[in-house]
Amino acid sequence: MRALLVTGPVGVGKTTVAEAVGDALAAAEVPHAVIDLDWLRCSWPSPADDPFQLELELRNLRAVARNYADAGAQRLVLAGVLERRADRSRYAKAAGAELTVCRLTADLSVIRERLAVRHRHDSGLRWHVNRAGELEEIFASAGVEDFVVAADRAVAEVAQDVVTRWLAEERM
Repeated sequence: MRALLVTGPVGVGKTTVAEAVGDALAAAEVPHAVIDLDWLRCSWPSPADDPFQLELELRNLRAVARNYADAGAQRLVLAGVLERRADRSRYAKAAGAELTVCRLTADLSVIRERLAVRHRHDSGLRWHVNRAGELEEIFASAGVEDFVVAADRAVAEVAQDVVTRWLAEERM
Protein backbone atom coordinates (compact mmCIF):
# COMPACT_ATOMS: atom_id res chain seq x y z
CA MET A 1 0.00 0.00 0.00
CA ARG A 2 1.19 3.50 -0.83
CA ALA A 3 -0.38 6.76 0.23
CA LEU A 4 -0.26 10.33 -0.96
CA LEU A 5 -1.16 13.09 1.48
CA VAL A 6 -2.16 16.31 -0.27
CA THR A 7 -1.61 19.11 2.23
CA GLY A 8 -1.60 22.89 2.22
CA PRO A 9 -3.48 25.79 3.77
CA VAL A 10 -7.25 25.96 3.97
CA GLY A 11 -8.73 26.99 0.64
CA VAL A 12 -5.81 25.85 -1.51
CA GLY A 13 -7.81 23.00 -3.05
CA LYS A 14 -6.60 19.90 -1.19
CA THR A 15 -9.87 17.97 -1.42
CA THR A 16 -10.61 19.01 -4.99
CA VAL A 17 -7.13 17.99 -6.15
CA ALA A 18 -7.25 14.72 -4.17
CA GLU A 19 -10.54 13.86 -5.90
CA ALA A 20 -8.99 14.65 -9.30
CA VAL A 21 -5.98 12.47 -8.47
CA GLY A 22 -8.47 9.73 -7.61
CA ASP A 23 -10.11 10.22 -11.01
CA ALA A 24 -6.71 9.85 -12.69
CA LEU A 25 -6.03 6.64 -10.76
CA ALA A 26 -9.45 5.29 -11.74
CA ALA A 27 -8.74 6.10 -15.40
CA ALA A 28 -5.49 4.13 -15.07
CA GLU A 29 -7.44 1.31 -13.36
CA VAL A 30 -5.43 1.58 -10.13
CA PRO A 31 -7.47 0.36 -7.12
CA HIS A 32 -7.55 3.25 -4.66
CA ALA A 33 -9.53 5.28 -2.15
CA VAL A 34 -9.71 9.04 -1.59
CA ILE A 35 -10.10 10.17 2.02
CA ASP A 36 -10.82 13.72 3.17
CA LEU A 37 -9.16 13.74 6.59
CA ASP A 38 -11.31 16.64 7.79
CA TRP A 39 -14.28 14.30 8.02
CA LEU A 40 -12.32 11.82 10.13
CA ARG A 41 -11.94 14.39 12.90
CA CYS A 42 -15.23 16.22 12.57
CA SER A 43 -16.85 16.07 16.00
CA TRP A 44 -17.64 18.44 18.83
CA PRO A 45 -16.34 19.38 21.31
CA SER A 46 -12.61 19.19 20.69
CA PRO A 47 -10.38 18.27 23.60
CA ALA A 48 -8.56 21.28 25.05
CA ASP A 49 -5.18 19.63 24.44
CA ASP A 50 -6.01 18.63 20.82
CA PRO A 51 -8.10 21.44 19.26
CA PHE A 52 -7.76 20.09 15.69
CA GLN A 53 -8.50 16.51 16.84
CA LEU A 54 -5.37 14.94 15.35
CA GLU A 55 -5.60 11.92 17.65
CA LEU A 56 -9.18 11.17 16.58
CA GLU A 57 -8.22 11.69 12.93
CA LEU A 58 -5.36 9.19 13.18
CA ARG A 59 -7.49 6.57 15.00
CA ASN A 60 -10.18 6.88 12.36
CA LEU A 61 -7.64 6.81 9.52
CA ARG A 62 -6.23 3.56 10.89
CA ALA A 63 -9.67 1.92 10.74
CA VAL A 64 -10.75 3.38 7.40
CA ALA A 65 -7.43 2.64 5.67
CA ARG A 66 -7.57 -0.96 6.86
CA ASN A 67 -11.12 -1.29 5.48
CA TYR A 68 -10.08 0.11 2.10
CA ALA A 69 -7.04 -2.19 1.98
CA ASP A 70 -9.27 -5.16 2.75
CA ALA A 71 -11.52 -4.04 -0.11
CA GLY A 72 -8.54 -4.06 -2.51
CA ALA A 73 -7.24 -0.50 -2.52
CA GLN A 74 -3.56 -0.31 -3.46
CA ARG A 75 -3.26 3.46 -3.13
CA LEU A 76 -4.71 5.96 -0.68
CA VAL A 77 -5.09 9.60 -1.59
CA LEU A 78 -5.48 11.68 1.56
CA ALA A 79 -6.43 15.36 1.77
CA GLY A 80 -5.61 17.16 5.00
CA VAL A 81 -3.36 19.50 6.93
CA LEU A 82 0.00 18.14 8.07
CA GLU A 83 1.69 20.82 10.15
CA ARG A 84 4.66 19.00 11.69
CA ARG A 85 7.26 16.87 9.99
CA ALA A 86 7.32 14.69 13.12
CA ASP A 87 3.70 13.66 12.40
CA ARG A 88 4.51 12.17 8.98
CA SER A 89 5.40 8.80 10.48
CA ARG A 90 2.18 8.83 12.49
CA TYR A 91 0.13 9.29 9.31
CA ALA A 92 2.11 6.58 7.51
CA LYS A 93 1.56 4.17 10.38
CA ALA A 94 -2.15 4.98 10.61
CA ALA A 95 -2.55 4.53 6.85
CA GLY A 96 -0.49 1.34 6.89
CA ALA A 97 1.37 2.66 3.89
CA GLU A 98 4.49 4.32 2.58
CA LEU A 99 3.64 8.01 2.63
CA THR A 100 4.47 10.71 0.12
CA VAL A 101 3.44 14.28 0.94
CA CYS A 102 2.54 16.89 -1.67
CA ARG A 103 2.08 20.45 -0.50
CA LEU A 104 -0.16 22.63 -2.63
CA THR A 105 0.55 26.35 -2.80
CA ALA A 106 -1.34 29.32 -4.14
CA ASP A 107 -1.11 33.04 -3.70
CA LEU A 108 -3.04 34.16 -0.64
CA SER A 109 -5.22 36.38 -2.85
CA VAL A 110 -6.37 33.25 -4.74
CA ILE A 111 -7.02 31.44 -1.47
CA ARG A 112 -9.01 34.43 -0.14
CA GLU A 113 -11.20 34.38 -3.26
CA ARG A 114 -11.86 30.65 -2.90
CA LEU A 115 -12.64 31.00 0.79
CA ALA A 116 -14.98 33.93 0.14
CA VAL A 117 -17.05 31.69 -2.14
CA ARG A 118 -16.97 28.75 0.29
CA HIS A 119 -17.93 30.85 3.32
CA ARG A 120 -20.28 33.37 1.73
CA HIS A 121 -23.18 32.16 3.89
CA ASP A 122 -21.43 31.72 7.21
CA SER A 123 -19.31 33.66 9.65
CA GLY A 124 -16.15 31.56 9.27
CA LEU A 125 -14.47 33.53 6.50
CA ARG A 126 -12.21 35.67 8.68
CA TRP A 127 -11.00 32.68 10.72
CA HIS A 128 -10.25 30.65 7.58
CA VAL A 129 -8.40 33.50 5.85
CA ASN A 130 -6.29 34.06 8.98
CA ARG A 131 -5.67 30.32 9.31
CA ALA A 132 -4.53 30.11 5.67
CA GLY A 133 -1.86 32.73 6.28
CA GLU A 134 -0.83 31.08 9.53
CA LEU A 135 -0.49 27.69 7.81
CA GLU A 136 1.60 29.15 5.00
CA GLU A 137 4.08 30.36 7.62
CA ILE A 138 4.07 26.97 9.36
CA PHE A 139 4.65 25.10 6.09
CA ALA A 140 7.46 27.43 5.06
CA SER A 141 9.50 26.33 8.06
CA ALA A 142 8.20 22.81 8.77
CA GLY A 143 9.37 21.04 5.61
CA VAL A 144 6.56 18.48 5.74
CA GLU A 145 6.46 17.84 2.00
CA ASP A 146 8.33 15.69 -0.50
CA PHE A 147 7.35 18.05 -3.29
CA VAL A 148 5.34 21.23 -3.90
CA VAL A 149 2.81 21.88 -6.66
CA ALA A 150 1.27 25.25 -7.54
CA ALA A 151 -2.51 25.02 -7.22
CA ASP A 152 -3.56 28.30 -8.78
CA ARG A 153 -4.27 26.65 -12.16
CA ALA A 154 -6.96 24.39 -13.57
CA VAL A 155 -7.61 21.42 -11.27
CA ALA A 156 -6.88 18.86 -14.02
CA GLU A 157 -3.43 20.40 -14.59
CA VAL A 158 -2.66 20.47 -10.89
CA ALA A 159 -3.79 16.85 -10.43
CA GLN A 160 -1.70 15.70 -13.38
CA ASP A 161 1.37 17.43 -11.93
CA VAL A 162 0.68 15.79 -8.55
CA VAL A 163 0.33 12.31 -10.09
CA THR A 164 3.48 12.75 -12.18
CA ARG A 165 5.51 13.92 -9.18
CA TRP A 166 4.06 11.18 -6.94
CA LEU A 167 5.06 8.47 -9.42
CA ALA A 168 8.52 10.01 -9.70
CA GLU A 169 8.87 9.96 -5.89
CA GLU A 170 7.81 6.31 -5.77
CA ARG A 171 10.54 5.36 -8.23
CA MET A 172 13.27 7.03 -6.18
